[in-house]
Amino acid sequence: MVETSVILPPDYRPSADEEYMCDMQLEYFRRKLEDWKKSLVSQSEDTLEDLRQGGLNQPDDIDRASMETDKALDLRTKDRARKLISKINDALKRIEDGEYGYCEETGEPIGIARLEARPVATLCLEAQERHERMEKTYNED
Repeated sequence: MVETSVILPPDYRPSADEEYMCDMQLEYFRRKLEDWKKSLVSQSEDTLEDLRQGGLNQPDDIDRASMETDKALDLRTKDRARKLISKINDALKRIEDGEYGYCEETGEPIGIARLEARPVATLCLEAQERHERMEKTYNED
């Protein structure tokens, strides 16, 4: 992990009054992403422990089926977390590379509000909407 010399006040929130993707904003989002990643890893470890604990040697078929369904749901949740961790790692790399906060397609700023809502966003709102319209058009065929 790269050490940073940026010191954020405890109540810091990115603002439109600042230069876009200044050092303070980048540090804020880096910390937000790191904290999110730690939380997902912790939840994932808990899921793995739960999967190890529960045996499927239930005498009742309905109980066994219910446990299998729960385990399948846990595994899907874990897979989603794994994919999200990958996106978080990509976002952290973009911070390191100086590309974070800018649309992959247009190069325009993604925007603070969008990044607050979805810190792993790679497209500005217009590009995302265009992408979703194209996806919908091709999926309807």
